[in-house]
Formats: sequence, C-alpha cells, structure tokens
Amino acid sequence: MIKFGVAGNPDDFYDKKYKVSEQMPKYLSDMGLDAYEYQCSRGVRISDEKCTKLREEANKYNILLSVHAPYYISLSTQEEEKREKTIKYITDTMEVAKKMGATRIVVHAGALLGLDREYAVESSCKLLKRAYDVADNLGLSDIIICPETMGKINQLGSSEEIIKMCLVDERLIPTIDFGHLYCRSIGNLNSIDAWEEELKMYIDKLGYDRMKNFHSHFSKMEYTQNGGEKRHVTFNDKEYGPHFEHVLCVLDKLKLSPRIICESAGTQSFDALKMKEMYKCKENIL
Repeated sequence: MIKFGVAGNPDDFYDKKYKVSEQMPKYLSDMGLDAYEYQCSRGVRISDEKCTKLREEANKYNILLSVHAPYYISLSTQEEEKREKTIKYITDTMEVAKKMGATRIVVHAGALLGLDREYAVESSCKLLKRAYDVADNLGLSDIIICPETMGKINQLGSSEEIIKMCLVDERLIPTIDFGHLYCRSIGNLNSIDAWEEELKMYIDKLGYDRMKNFHSHFSKMEYTQNGGEKRHVTFNDKEYGPHFEHVLCVLDKLKLSPRIICESAGTQSFDALKMKEMYKCKENIL
C-alpha cells in the first residue's frame, strides 16, 4: 500500500497553533496521512530528547519517519577534508534517524563542481561506499540511504546517475523526486508512457524487490528552459506538472507501493491528502 506524507511542517500546522515538530505525528494522523520527513537540511541539530519524543509520537500515531540530510552535501567533492565532512553529515543524519525510529535518510548528490559527469558519478559512488563502511562500524547498518534525483541540469542526479549510485550497495534505494525529474526533462516527463518508461528503467537495473517500496518526493514545480528546476508550487497551479494521475496509473500498473512525501510550497499536507484520496479512488481515475 502506498503511504503519503509531508516534508517539513506545512503552513497549516502553525495555523492550527502547533509549535514543535514533535507534534507533527498527531497533526498528520488527524489529517489522515501516514508519513513525515524530518528536515535536517541546514544541519543535524535535533537533540536526543526531541528524537525520543518524535519516535514516541510517531509510534503512537502510526506515522512512518524519514530524515532529509543537509542540503550542502556534495558526494563528488575532490577535497579530502570535504569528503570526510560529507561522510560525517551522512552518518550524523543516520544516527539521528535511528534515534527517532526512522529507517531512511534522503541525500542530495550535489553539484558537478566542474567535473566530467561520469567522473563525478564514480567519485560519488566511492564516497557512498565509504559512508556505509563508517556507518557499519557505528552500528547504523540498518539505516537506508536514499540518493535523490535532482531538478537542476547542472546538478548530479539524473535517473541514470542515481541508479549507478544505488548499485554501490544493495541497501541503497533511490529517492525518485517526480517534480525534479519533470523539471530536469524541461517538462517532457509528463505522460503515462514517459513515466512508465522511466520507472521500468529503475526496475530493470535495481530489481523489483528493491523498487517495490522505493522512496519518493512529489510536488508540482516550475522550471526554466535552460536550467531546469526553479521553484516548488502547489496543486492549485495549473500551468506546471507533473500530474499525479499519470504517476498513479504507472504505479498501479507496475504494482509499486512507494512512500510518497509531498514537497508542495506550504500546502504539502493538503496536497498529500489529495494524492491519498486519488489513490483510494483510483478505480475512477485509471
């Protein structure tokens, strides 16, 4: 069964007078949602006490947790000091995930940094292997690293590049960000056939068992013709895609049940609920 949730805390959370992230599981449960992606995008700073409370609340309300690692990670960096820091950012995020009962962390690949794309991917693969070696020694081997597809053309993170990274270790699964891929394709990934071809590529390379419950992000997004991703928008935006009904048709056809985290701009809980309602009524859409 597909699970639906949100990244970060939506505007409505604060409108309803909630204040701290430990209250998100109750908020999401009341909304009828299933998952929460805690954001460490600007650094891993959550206390052990808050991790414990978030774990308790997530268990109480049956909310699946994941954690987004810092945005400034760069898997392809060639400077050894920065590589060590990047590994620490990843393992620190894994440690926080374990404390709060999350099973997955999401990691950006980062910029190309002037490198040839193929060489940058090779460097990223080596760093991910080192990160898991360190994680294993820290007792974090059960936390899944989920490299994310990216929306800007000058970033690492095409589907092909993320697949290569995931082949480093069988524990790695992709974060397929449908909005990012839509932007990266300059709007061309915007039909049932296009999404079916894209997801079949992942299954062919990584296997159905690994892809059955893959991690994903979804939001409508604005893009530019030259650069790709510009900004996240909301489901009320009629100009930009992707369209969830296209993705839903393919997920149903391929019998995939990912965790879908909504990243709409401020309305992520409402838009996640719209996706869940479409899924529950999919017989009327497919």
